[in-house]
Amino acid sequence: MWVNEILQGHPDRCYEMFRMEKHLFRRLCATLVDLGLKKSKKMGVEEMVGMFLNTVGHGVGNRMIQERFQHSGETVYRNFHKVLAACLNLSKANIKPLDPLFQRCHSKIQNDPRYWPFFKDAIRAIDGTHVPCVVSVADQIKFIKRKGYATQNVMAVCDWNMCFTFVIAGWEGMAHDARVFDNAISTPSMHFPHPPPGKYYLVDYGYPTLNGYLGPYRCERYHLPDFRQVAGFANNNEFIQAEDESVEVQEEDIDIGEASSSNLPESSRQMQRVRDTIRDQLVNHIN
Repeated sequence: MWVNEILQGHPDRCYEMFRMEKHLFRRLCATLVDLGLKKSKKMGVEEMVGMFLNTVGHGVGNRMIQERFQHSGETVYRNFHKVLAACLNLSKANIKPLDPLFQRCHSKIQNDPRYWPFFKDAIRAIDGTHVPCVVSVADQIKFIKRKGYATQNVMAVCDWNMCFTFVIAGWEGMAHDARVFDNAISTPSMHFPHPPPGKYYLVDYGYPTLNGYLGPYRCERYHLPDFRQVAGFANNNEFIQAEDESVEVQEEDIDIGEASSSNLPESSRQMQRVRDTIRDQLVNHIN
């Protein structure tokens, strides 16, 4: 009755309760039914999905859902995992590149003079994040790292439409980003979309610089709070121009780093040359 009241009431209530508009909610229910979600004797599909979205959208526990939907804890647990299993099937069909061969350059890169032609071969961006999780007391130690509470280390790939094209979750919080990255690209069953020759992902400095994966220069200011602390930038959000002195200092620092990278494998040196080329093009463009 509560779910029906929400779906028949004001549109804002549906968005606030389920984090989803009415037409999207009904479309999601129909899609999950096609993927195998079935109603039970005492609960319909819309109530199952509403219970699931209310849980993940507001971060509430089983007891709160019991009170809201007036079902036992076992019923809430069982139906939550039914919807979760259907959503995992949905993810396989949607979390993937729209252009698996990466033949087209995205309009966000191609039509923006700040990025074109410097990043014309960049196809996606890879980064990691820590998501809070609940684990048993015996496993908590390996899930607690710098955050001070139990987390999962999640690696995600995002395209220029801000859509996820690959996600790997479940690694404990103490796992290094490079370990998660290596597991993703080296496990065939993960179906990781490897970059074709000449293309590359933009990665965080926590990941290794391999052929096809371009990381930033170390000890450089890339995050927004760092930009706001420097008076040499014209804009708080992006590097548009810099004073000639700061450019010279950066180039000197980079040359020192290059001299110490002679022992790196050829794949890493190749991506460093790509990064240096982009740097030189940007500096010339700014000047």
